[in-house]
Amino acid sequence: MRAARCLGAIVVMAVSLAAGPLWAQSSGAPAADATRPNLVAPTPLGEAAAAGSAILLLNQERLLSGSAYGQRIQREVEAAGSSLAAENRQIEAQLTEEELSLTARRANMSPEAFRPLAEDFDARVEAIRAAQEAKGRALQDQAEAAQVAFFDSAFPILIDILRQRGASVLMDSRAVLLAADNVDITEDAIARINAAIGEGGTEPLIVLGP
Repeated sequence: MRAARCLGAIVVMAVSLAAGPLWAQSSGAPAADATRPNLVAPTPLGEAAAAGSAILLLNQERLLSGSAYGQRIQREVEAAGSSLAAENRQIEAQLTEEELSLTARRANMSPEAFRPLAEDFDARVEAIRAAQEAKGRALQDQAEAAQVAFFDSAFPILIDILRQRGASVLMDSRAVLLAADNVDITEDAIARINAAIGEGGTEPLIVLGP
């Protein structure tokens, strides 16, 4: 039976989701076209220079991980990932028990009688594994969508900060080698986002499917 080789793969699902922050598992911050917008406010450069720095800095990873909204995303990702991992372990235990029972019956059955039972079991294992993998992908997609929604909500607030400070450009601070302390708006942005949108509502952001 191929089932013995399939069982171990089932429990791989959700480990990365439950292990730590989603944004800390990638090589950088969220994708530029989705959650890392290049912000340009309409303030003329000359006016910005007169009022202060024309360029402000923002750590987008810190903005996400330090905000109430971002922390809620992380909590829900971890909870869903843990639930999926527990579900996978339970499924693996059940299938292992069934496989052992089927193997024990094999000694008292002819190959012709045993073959359909083994093929049916293998097919069910493959179907279960595909379903659990789909759940893992769905959780990842929901987590990414929640991050996009967070940055969409934060965007107008960041634009307001630029305008109020007379700046024309907002850059990711991780791409800058050296800058004055007063041009980093990350903490100010977190405080304003928390005040304006809090945790982003009451509806669940991450849902483990049936």
